Amino acid sequence: MNWFTGILVYIIVWWVMLFAVLPWGVRKVENPEEGHEVGAPANPMLGRKALITTGLAAIVWVAIYFALENKVIPLRVE
Repeated sequence: MNWFTGILVYIIVWWVMLFAVLPWGVRKVENPEEGHEVGAPANPMLGRKALITTGLAAIVWVAIYFALENKVIPLRVE
């Protein structure tokens, strides 16, 4: 895997992990104000979720990297 492919794989893994992490710890507002979405979270904690996503994506990326480098997942048909 070259550096460009590695970066692209990390970005894709990061976005997938973000969508998996977003629902964690969501609590809706008990009495929303007029004009506010009823299902909107009270405190979305996006910074914390971005850090968690970055760490989890790094772990998954390393696993993908080792699987590709050790030919556990072959990409080329010979």
